[in-house]
Amino acid sequence: MKVNYSKCGYCGACVGVCKSMAIELIENKLYIEEEKCNNCKLCTVVCPVNALEE
Repeated sequence: MKVNYSKCGYCGACVGVCKSMAIELIENKLYIEEEKCNNCKLCTVVCPVNALEE
């Protein structure tokens, strides 16, 4: 998954649903650890601004 930073509002909704703990919100910046991501796409479902993309 990739973050479209121009859309992301850094709300943290995706962090809370990530079962593989691949997403972190640190100092108002979203980080996705690709090696941990299992591509379940739950983060894309909960993102209110569609900032997460494949």
